[in-house]
Amino acid sequence: MSKTYAGARLRRLREDRRMSQAELARVLGISPSYLNQMEHDSRPLTVPVLLRLTEAFGVDPGFFSARDTTRLVADLREALSTEIAGSRVSAADLTDLAARMPEVARVLLDLGRRNQRLSERLAGATDGRAGEPAAASPHEEVRDFFYRRENYLHDTDLSAERLAAEIGIRPGEVIGALTARLAQAHGVHLAAEAGDRLHHYDEATRTLYLSSRLRPGRRAFRMATQLALLEHGDALDRLAAEDFTPGSAPHALTRIGIANYFAAALILPYGTFHAAAEEARYDIDVLTDHYGVGYETVCHRLSTLQRPRLRGVPFSFVRVDRAGNMSKRQSATGFHFSRAGGTCPLWNVYEAFAAPGRIHVQIAEMPDGQRYLWTARAVTRHRGRWNEAGRTYAIGLGCETRHAHRLVYSDGLDLGNAAAATPIGMGCRVCERLDCSQRAAPPLGRGLLVDQNSSTFVPYPVADEGSR
Repeated sequence: MSKTYAGARLRRLREDRRMSQAELARVLGISPSYLNQMEHDSRPLTVPVLLRLTEAFGVDPGFFSARDTTRLVADLREALSTEIAGSRVSAADLTDLAARMPEVARVLLDLGRRNQRLSERLAGATDGRAGEPAAASPHEEVRDFFYRRENYLHDTDLSAERLAAEIGIRPGEVIGALTARLAQAHGVHLAAEAGDRLHHYDEATRTLYLSSRLRPGRRAFRMATQLALLEHGDALDRLAAEDFTPGSAPHALTRIGIANYFAAALILPYGTFHAAAEEARYDIDVLTDHYGVGYETVCHRLSTLQRPRLRGVPFSFVRVDRAGNMSKRQSATGFHFSRAGGTCPLWNVYEAFAAPGRIHVQIAEMPDGQRYLWTARAVTRHRGRWNEAGRTYAIGLGCETRHAHRLVYSDGLDLGNAAAATPIGMGCRVCERLDCSQRAAPPLGRGLLVDQNSSTFVPYPVADEGSR
């Protein structure tokens, strides 16, 4: 069994709780000197200490696992691609930094991304291109807000669950309960939306207009979102202001995103939904039928079940269109979503478009050897009119294979067989698989083998280190 050294994370956990070494040592039943040695990586974390930390602070033992740095290392490789290509820093350096000093690594990551945006602005100015140069859009910043929180907002989730119990949210009775709450607590009545909008709230008349095209599940979601804005507006403001300036576009969008999170947590209250998911072994179709909501809504809610002491399977959630554009990406795991260079064409989210409506299952292995079980299904949304184009997405939901036995989708799969896994990467620009025939861009920091007298099946053959 490998030893776990996680001194920086242990120290940060203690400092976040505003505890001295002596206080934490008493909680863990060890001496302050022993704790000091663990915080400085002179001694590993033992199993008894890990169990006491889990009980005392509600953290998963995986919080201290080296595998939790996978996503951070991948983000660093992407943000510091120029430095890696110039051999100023190595991938091993970044791995060591992320494992030992994750907060310093995140500061470096922010600086690297800021430098990339400044370089893009400079390139835009010198090339004379019209308009604002590329930068992180407000929508991307909102996705990062949830990404940094591993797609779980504890206080928001608790508030929604309390409200659900208060107003009597139950499967089959959601719309009635929401209608009564809106009317009795806020004087809001419902009306049909005649235009192309899905919903519209008129504050002056306290009327919530809902499109007749909305299915019951999406209708309930819009009502729940409006209820969140009416009852918890100040809390939404404060949470969004943790990362963004009030009045800015990212703050406004984040506020809406939190309201949407609240709505899902209200319609699918944590305790009952978690119990139903565990009983159904995370069978998405069973849960959509039971709660009367859409496939995407259930998948997104499953990716948020990370409440301390009542955790569900830690999922990554993604929504991708046919062109590979990723419009949603959230993760409670170490899985990395690339910001540049696209995603991996061998990932089963793209296979889902070939057979819409069917759930595709894949065991995928990342370059670091970490394996995931991914489910993917293509879903289409229509306006409801003849000859109008709909919107088709692939919805992906994945977890590490160590959790896969809890899912119905693992039945019949040989989870322990490495040969059964499909080797995928985190986007061609940063992928470490040098022999991949699907590669669409040369690997960072490696010289290419250019020979006019030969060719290979691999599109970007790499030269030996000694020949550079």
